[in-house]
Amino acid sequence: MPILDEAVPPPFVRLASDPLRWRLMRELAAGDRRVRELVEAVGQSQNLVSYHLRKLRSAELVRARRSSFDGRDTYYHLDLERCADALAQAGTLLHPGLAAPVPPTRTGARRRVLFVCTGNSGRSPMAAALLRHRADAESVSAGSHPKPLHPDAVRVMGEYGITLTHEPTHLDAVGGQRFDWVISLCDRVREVCPPLPGRPPVIHWSIPDPAREADAAGDTYPAFRRVAAELDGRIRFLIRRFEPPNGGPGPQSEELGA
Repeated sequence: MPILDEAVPPPFVRLASDPLRWRLMRELAAGDRRVRELVEAVGQSQNLVSYHLRKLRSAELVRARRSSFDGRDTYYHLDLERCADALAQAGTLLHPGLAAPVPPTRTGARRRVLFVCTGNSGRSPMAAALLRHRADAESVSAGSHPKPLHPDAVRVMGEYGITLTHEPTHLDAVGGQRFDWVISLCDRVREVCPPLPGRPPVIHWSIPDPAREADAAGDTYPAFRRVAAELDGRIRFLIRRFEPPNGGPGPQSEELGA
């Protein structure tokens, strides 16, 4: 790790101090976005948005992933773990007492969250199980084209101490239920997810289907492990927003962050 000059603001502070980069980071903290969505959100040209995204990607604060729905599209994702580490480092450089405390992994607030993907056989049931494991929350999963639960999803959840049992569920079966948030986990289902009662905020996490990522030996388990780790990391940040400051009402917009 490079030695930082204490007289110079750390790299994260210099990057985030640009107003447009800060706005882009705020947008990506609310969910994964495509360039055209970011352009519309910040009201700037595509060239300028792309330039600042490259800066954020060079610092490894933002990551890019090709859309699994339309390969011509790219989704951008804010790496909250790296942001948290960079913020903690910046705070410590300013004053040791500003080191970020470790937040609780469970809260008193109980939320209802719906996770959706296409097959409802891997990503969404794993996400729902991880959320129940990490927080006092009701989590449900469904899919636009449900398939039987993938055995590697069951196997990888066992590594987290979770016995995964799930009956594949169609989106239509949850269409009449109310949720605090809906989280789409694949690019295809994002395009077809119907509005739900109360129009809860919809957050998008662009996560590839691990069942389609077999290694050279034809094994999909390594891909399921990677996806489970990414889901777990995102969920740990998600639940930090379940308990609003000062006991006030929870967030009413998409700026939930995950």
